[in-house]
Amino acid sequence: MQDSIFTKIIKGEIPCHKIYEDDKTIAFLDINPFATGQVLVVSKKQIEAVWDLPDEDYQALWSTAKKVGLRLREVFPDKARVGVQVEGLDVPHVHVKVFPFDSGSEFHARSLDGEPDHEALAKLAEKIRF
Repeated sequence: MQDSIFTKIIKGEIPCHKIYEDDKTIAFLDINPFATGQVLVVSKKQIEAVWDLPDEDYQALWSTAKKVGLRLREVFPDKARVGVQVEGLDVPHVHVKVFPFDSGSEFHARSLDGEPDHEALAKLAEKIRF
């Protein structure tokens, strides 16, 4: 199997704006977010479907998602909620999107326009990192 973009990030072959890492997961800012502060929580095992993760990795993924969600709630107290999405449409590697939002339209928004502002992402990652 060819390495996914996330596996390349995990191996350090591609840079990311990392905010958290442990032995089973990594969390970093999404470079094409639909919400400011959107974080991708990624299993270090390159498996396409969340339901195919071994139980220990599945539990680690959701444990990290909870940690990130709690951190986003601290960093973005003005947002009404912190949501999660599991879709697996863009990258065939298990990941959870965790993001602050206020409304249903924000929850369902999507933006893939333009080049990411890496300077702004680096500053935001520093603010969220734990």
